[in-house]
Amino acid sequence: MDIQDLIITKVKEGVKHLFDAELEAVELQPTRKDFEGDVTVVVFPMLRVLKGNPQVIGEQIGAFLEENVEEVTRFNVVKGFLNLVIGDRYYLEFFKAIKDQENYGYVTPDPDGKAVLVEYSSPNTNKPLHLGHIRNNLLGYSVSEILKASGKKVYKTQIINDRGIHICKSMLAWKKFGNGETPESVGLKGDKLVGNYYVAFDKAYKKEIEELVAGGMPKKEAEKKAPLLLEAQEMLRKWEAGDEEVVNLWKTMNQWVYDGFDITYKNLGVDFDSYYYESNTYLLGKDVVEDGLARGVFFKKGDGSVWIDLTDEGLDEKIVLRADGTAVYMTQDIGTAIQRVKDHPDIGGMVYTVGNEQDYHFKVLFLILQKLGYDWAKSLYHLSYGMVDLPSGKMKSREGTVVDADDLIVEMTETAEEISKELGKLDGYSGKEKQRLYRIIGLGALKYYILKVDPRKRILFNPAESVDFAGNTGPFIQYTYARIRSILRKAEGLDLTKNIEGLPLHDKEKELLKQLEAFPEVVRNAAENYSPAVIANYAYDLVKAFNSFYQNVSILGAEDEERKKFRVQLSQKVGEVIASSLRLLGIDVPERM
Repeated sequence: MDIQDLIITKVKEGVKHLFDAELEAVELQPTRKDFEGDVTVVVFPMLRVLKGNPQVIGEQIGAFLEENVEEVTRFNVVKGFLNLVIGDRYYLEFFKAIKDQENYGYVTPDPDGKAVLVEYSSPNTNKPLHLGHIRNNLLGYSVSEILKASGKKVYKTQIINDRGIHICKSMLAWKKFGNGETPESVGLKGDKLVGNYYVAFDKAYKKEIEELVAGGMPKKEAEKKAPLLLEAQEMLRKWEAGDEEVVNLWKTMNQWVYDGFDITYKNLGVDFDSYYYESNTYLLGKDVVEDGLARGVFFKKGDGSVWIDLTDEGLDEKIVLRADGTAVYMTQDIGTAIQRVKDHPDIGGMVYTVGNEQDYHFKVLFLILQKLGYDWAKSLYHLSYGMVDLPSGKMKSREGTVVDADDLIVEMTETAEEISKELGKLDGYSGKEKQRLYRIIGLGALKYYILKVDPRKRILFNPAESVDFAGNTGPFIQYTYARIRSILRKAEGLDLTKNIEGLPLHDKEKELLKQLEAFPEVVRNAAENYSPAVIANYAYDLVKAFNSFYQNVSILGAEDEERKKFRVQLSQKVGEVIASSLRLLGIDVPERM
């Protein structure tokens, strides 16, 4: 039992003993730095059950705890806050228990437990991945790793939007303007090449609209009757009819894009266990709708279209099948969710990493699946996130003004190089070592800057600001880890296997131990809230506590051998937990920096 659980149990016992009353909950918080104490019991919520002066109640409970809980050595009460001082022995025993634990804070998965499927990335095959996709991928990957660390079995997946009019636009533009060029012939990643033709289509399409308008046609009509758009629509019809030439071109160009995506995923450090393709899933769900119609979950309108009425749940009516019998996106998503559970029968829930513009869609999807009677539908979660903006404004794919993911990764590496040179951080390193470190620092900066923010919030991304070696940044945390590794190299030959007993703790040592003790709860909290920001900000707090410790006490020059060993052991464990925290964010740590 950790100290917080112990205190909660004993406070309830004390209230029963002192006041013959039952407390349902006990509120604890870390003691404020300007007061003596380690754990604070908040007395005010107890006044719903106990009558009296909160100061007096706090004094009485404090005296009970001091007498009945060995770990509580003294207490003080400040305006209804009961501050408890926990003895050094407790923290030393805690450290002894975790010192040699591998993956401290992680929970071993239950092999028979229910799995969680996490969907992220889910790009279109008409353009390369951009900055918005980076946030999506980093969030989905990190949440997957955090769920694993909390003891869940996880499947990472994506659904690739590889069909539709937008895909045909790229195909048609390549056919008209491409002169047979390939990624190999022009030395360009396939996703970039296809994306260029998506932009080329848009330019040619706009030019046709201008010509039609100049000839007297209203703009709205011109947008619908531009020859290029009509050709793209005809190409889509041919694809759906299985036209061999169109399908072969579609397969060829999509493969170019998949090859390009694979390079970006590798550079970004994310991976997947399975892939779903819209070209295979767009017909899924139609049978489910027919079954739901027979069971009264859906209803048919006069034109033959099928709908669901969600007005009783505060939503509206939603179409699930068009009058001509074709599926809508909602139909496909219903069918895909059901197919995934068929593919992985141990799935107990799913996480959809999709931008917040789709909030309403997922409320409807989850509700429909519940109404269809699927138990796992109660464990579906939309990991909704805000957009990523740049100082220059919003991005537009059609106009080619997106921030390309590959270009950003290169830019981050170059920014890390520039700032490192200014600070002289990597003097004495070989050229190869430097390039590897620039990449670790640049990617760490990018990932941390994005993941430290609550997913629901919009981000204004500033590359230079993210590669700061001070403050709440990835490089600051990486630098502290490298500092710890340097201490350990200097301490080589010191016996770090022995447990240190009965040592009076320095305040800075105790603060670090309290931070380490919090890590398992931080992992649980991050998993429950699907929030990498919880991990990121914990890592920053841990690093701040270590740097304060480093600046205020001597580690290798400690007054005696026992103290020196303990401080090196403590530094080693802090380094391990920093690395574990950053690993959950997909961030590498450098041995030297």
